[in-house]
Amino acid sequence: MAILFWIFLLVIFYTYLGYGIILYVLVKIKEFFVKRKEKLKPLDLPEVTLFITAYNEEKIIEQKMENCRELSYPSELLNIVWVTDGSDDRSVELLSAYTDVKVLHKPGRNGKTAAMNRGMTLVESPIVVFTDANTFLNKEAILEIVYEFTDPKVGCVAGEKRVVSKEKDSATAGEGIYWKYESALKELDYRLYSAVGAAGELFAVRKELYEPMPADTLLDDFILSLKIAQKGYKIAYCSKAYAVETASLNMNEEKKRKVRIAAGGLQSVWRLRGLFNIFRYGWLSFQFISHRVLRWTITPLFLLLLGPINLVLALRGDTFYMVALFLQLTFYLMAYAGYLYKKKQIKNKLLFIPYYFVFMNVNVLQGFNYLLRNKGKGRWEKAKRE
Repeated sequence: MAILFWIFLLVIFYTYLGYGIILYVLVKIKEFFVKRKEKLKPLDLPEVTLFITAYNEEKIIEQKMENCRELSYPSELLNIVWVTDGSDDRSVELLSAYTDVKVLHKPGRNGKTAAMNRGMTLVESPIVVFTDANTFLNKEAILEIVYEFTDPKVGCVAGEKRVVSKEKDSATAGEGIYWKYESALKELDYRLYSAVGAAGELFAVRKELYEPMPADTLLDDFILSLKIAQKGYKIAYCSKAYAVETASLNMNEEKKRKVRIAAGGLQSVWRLRGLFNIFRYGWLSFQFISHRVLRWTITPLFLLLLGPINLVLALRGDTFYMVALFLQLTFYLMAYAGYLYKKKQIKNKLLFIPYYFVFMNVNVLQGFNYLLRNKGKGRWEKAKRE
């Protein structure tokens, strides 16, 4: 029993903190011997397609197009494509007012991945930048992404995601902190070898490397980027290109998103199982398992079982395990207090962090059920934003 306790505890620590520490040390050792290269700026800018997949986004179209117009990239080299398959609002009508925008639409709704696969068959530019309709890019985003592609080893570029809040009752206190930590890990991952996946809010690929995915794919951004990495290319992380989006309207809406992502993570682990071959993929396997697989598979289960195991050991009278149980109970009480504060719309980061940590892991466990219930379906309900 004690052996299980220590195995579970070490895996939990490694998953959420240990990997970040080891990653930081490895990067510092690498950069002590091999200095980082400065990015080259291409003499001639390539043609780029800004690819937006949208479902019933009529309320945001005008703002999104204003944002597209503000991008610091030559308009003659920037193609804007909207794929609105299945939308039954005024999206197509509103987009028709923009004569320089290509709109691809068909009535049937088969999910985001199916829409991406269809739209990509009509794209001809060498670089494709994917972004969501409800996210807004900084002016230099496209330029900074293009600079990353001057390295022929880079096949995909992951931009940074930034979460902002408008309302008092929002998921930002946890979601924003989570994404800041994620961004730090992604940058370290890239500095070591390659970022591990990309987020759909903003990422780009070389058109020639795009690989159609099954229509029921839940995390198209993650699987597409890792498939490119499997071919021997790197996923660059570019913090100078970022997408801003508002936080989920509330924790119930954030739960929808987290459960779907957790289910997509489990699906991705299976479909990318070839990456477990560390003899073939080396550093990429190490990063994939440490940064993603553990979070989406065994660690949440270990976290669930650690408490009961600790209780059994504490009942034997061992002081250490009694103290460990007390610390666990304190942490979960803080998480519950964070939950109560959230319900009363009172912000307290000290309590919200343990609450959001527990919230994320519970959603991973619920992701198992979501995946079974929605097997074969590529459509999902989007979370409402502020």
